[in-house]
Parts: sequence; structure tokens; C-alpha cells
Amino acid sequence: MTAYLKKVFLLFAVLVAFIPALTSCTDSFFDLKPDDEVIGDKVYKTENDFELAVNACYSKLQTQMDFYIEMCEYRSDNLTLKAPTAGTQDRYDIDMFRETSANGILDKLWENFDNGIYRCNKILDKIDNAEFNLTKKKQFKGEAMFVRALTTFNMYRAWGNVPVARRVLSVNDALLLGRPSDQQMYEYLAGDLEQIITENMLPENYDSKDVGRATSGAAKALLAKVYLTFKQPQKAANLLQSMIGSYELLPNIVDVFDVNNKMNREIIFAVRYNKTIVGEGHGAWYSLTNLTDDNNRTDALNHLYDGTDDDRADLLEYLQVPGVNTCLMRKFYDTRDESTRQYGSDNILIRYSDVVLMYAEALNEVAYSGSQDSEALKALNMVHTRAGLTPIDIADVPSHDEFRKAILLERQKEFPYEGHRWFDSVRLGGAIEAAAADGKSINDYQLLYPIPLSEIERINNTDILWQNPGY
Repeated sequence: MTAYLKKVFLLFAVLVAFIPALTSCTDSFFDLKPDDEVIGDKVYKTENDFELAVNACYSKLQTQMDFYIEMCEYRSDNLTLKAPTAGTQDRYDIDMFRETSANGILDKLWENFDNGIYRCNKILDKIDNAEFNLTKKKQFKGEAMFVRALTTFNMYRAWGNVPVARRVLSVNDALLLGRPSDQQMYEYLAGDLEQIITENMLPENYDSKDVGRATSGAAKALLAKVYLTFKQPQKAANLLQSMIGSYELLPNIVDVFDVNNKMNREIIFAVRYNKTIVGEGHGAWYSLTNLTDDNNRTDALNHLYDGTDDDRADLLEYLQVPGVNTCLMRKFYDTRDESTRQYGSDNILIRYSDVVLMYAEALNEVAYSGSQDSEALKALNMVHTRAGLTPIDIADVPSHDEFRKAILLERQKEFPYEGHRWFDSVRLGGAIEAAAADGKSINDYQLLYPIPLSEIERINNTDILWQNPGY
């Protein structure tokens, strides 16, 4: 609601503060060049107008990457801060489960998410009345719905049932937008994604200049995770089965993250960056000057691959960046563009290995099978053996609960630092146990974050927007 209220109060009839434009040098959608021009309603007419507006939705995803680091990795048993330093108190509080509703990271991300939803709603409010190619119109609408669903889903996972704006709201309507029920929240999230899929709004792939836009596969994978989160494993299994074989597990997992192999056959959706354009690269979020000692890793992650020849351990090694006093983790390694002083590795949000492991999870949640030939175990072993390991035997996972634990462990080994661990642990039931193993005693209410105090005070009506219990 922050974005809606501020825009009404300040009389801004705008889509964005930074409008990305297609660059003339590469003519590629993900080269999102910031532009300080304020765009009003009058531009929502042509195909190009809406393409720029949709690109602005993707651009907003770039500014939300702190969510995956601060709220997902530091909250989990992957990353930790030994003690707060200058500028890291809010992060430390999140890591130690001591955050309050005044936490600056939570406040910033809530507003960031809310503004992202506003951008999508602005498009969806106006696109049906625009006159241009119907196929393109359907695609742009599907892209806006996908980004809105992704953003709303992240808010739901962080804060629970949050107020969801489905259109651009007046100030009075925004003040009355309350927290939905569980069923309403599910319908909001699943509804958008199901519509994208059933109406074939998004293509399976794009020409080279548009690679990175949301595809039908991205919508299916996100919907499957929504189904699993809302305890709908049969729906998830049916959907994920249709995706098996549509993508590829690259033989060498290191190649998945090769900056010269972006958007390869394993990557389903990523937030894209271009280091050659000021404002469209990033500052290498995870860098240390010590090549061998990562003080931010937990003991659990430090010993995750002990006693095995797991190829995934190689991705957590650090490499020296030529000409720069910085080392980067191999998983996110890139050279720096000296003209912009930026890096350009993409932030991968959905990989095919995620789909395969979700498929194993869904099948196990529907019904545990004690067979070595079960589809669930085959799916789990697809990812496990790709890492150079011997197949898991059914005797090692003799029950539904043991199989679930094996999936959770495999996901931790497969996705460290990719923003999955905390919500995987919450969904599969291991978050409290993992925190305890890391020396942190937490309660059920801490599986959600506190609603930012600024939002509670702005609405000033606890019948409409109330704080999460325990905070």
C-alpha cells in the first residue's frame, strides 16, 4: 500500500521513477537503461509504450534482490553474521531472529514489492483498451501478471496474507484494503498463473533479443511452488510432470553459472543484468578479500559437502577477479567492466533442478512409495547423481518423513545462496530444527516476519491491517 498511498498523496500519476528503454547498441530487452523521465497516462497507447512499461516491471525485480539475500539466506542456516558492524544491524537482527517491525530492510523491501505490484497493475488496468497486435498484447499482459504473481508470492512467504491490490487504487480504496483470507490469497496467486497457462499468454521461448522474459515454463514452475506452499501436492505433481524433459540438467553444474553461458537450457527464469550499462549491472553482492575463509557461512554450510565428492562444492570456492582486489564465489563469478565498475552475472530464480526436486517433493507428499523404481526417487536421483554422487537407495529413505528430509537436504546442497533455503525449510518443516542446530531457539510465529511499522501506522486501523502474532 505504500506505493499507492504515496503516489496519491504526492499527486504522481506515474508508472516508475526509472523507466528502462531498449538500448540501440544491442536491441535486447534486458539491457534496461534507467531514465529519469516521469511517464504519465498519456503514453499507454502503443505497443512500444507497453513494452517499455513491461520492461519497467522486470527492472523492478533487479532492485528486489536484497530479498533473496537478506530475508532468505541470512534467515536460514546458510549465512550468519558473527556480530553487527557499521550498517549491518538490521541484517544481524534478521539473522538472529531479533528483528522488530521497525527493521529498515523489511520496510524497504515491503515498499519495493508494493511499487513493483503497482507497475504491473498500471499495465493491466490499461492494456485491454489499447489497440495494437493482439498476440503481443496477450504476451505483455501475461508478463505483467507473472511478475505480479512472483512479487505477491514473495510477500506472502515473508509476511503471510498481505493486502493485495489487483488494480491501481484511489487513496480511499487503498486505506480499506485489508488482509485477505488464506483462500483468497491462494486464489490471487494461483489464479493469475493458471490464467497465463490455460490461455497460452506466454510463449515457450523467445528470439535471442527477448531471452529472459517470462515464459510459459516460468509460469508453470512458479505455480507449482505456489501449489506446494498451499498444500496442493497433486496439482503440483500433475503440472510438474508436464515439464519433465522440457528443459535440461547440464552435465557439469559449474556450466550452469558460467557468465558466458547465460540463459542456458537449465535456466527457466532469471533476473538479468548488463554490466556494460550504468545502473544495469551490480556490485558483486557476495565478495570477500580472503579466498579461503568465508566468515559468513554457518557451520552447517561449511560442512555440508564433507566426506563426499559432490561437484557442487566447487561452486562455493572463491576466485580472484583480475585487476581488482576482490574475490568472488565461483557461482557468481564475473569480471568487472572497468567503464561502469559493475558486474553482470544474472540472478537465477528458477532452474530445472528446482522443477525436478519439486516433482519429487510433490509425489512424496501425495503418497510415499517404498520402491527403488518410484518416480519420486528417480527425480531425486536425477539431481543427486548429476553432482557426481552415487544414487540414493530407497533403504536410505524408508518413510515419507525421511524422504522429505532427503529432499530438503538435497535442495540445500543444490541451491546455496540462491534464495531458496529459508522458505524451503519453512515449507518442508525443518526451519525451527535448522535454527536450533545453529544455536538459535525460535518459535512458530518467527516463521513469518513482522509487518513493517510504517505500514501499520499508515493505515492506523488494526481491523484492516494488523501485526503478525508474536511481534
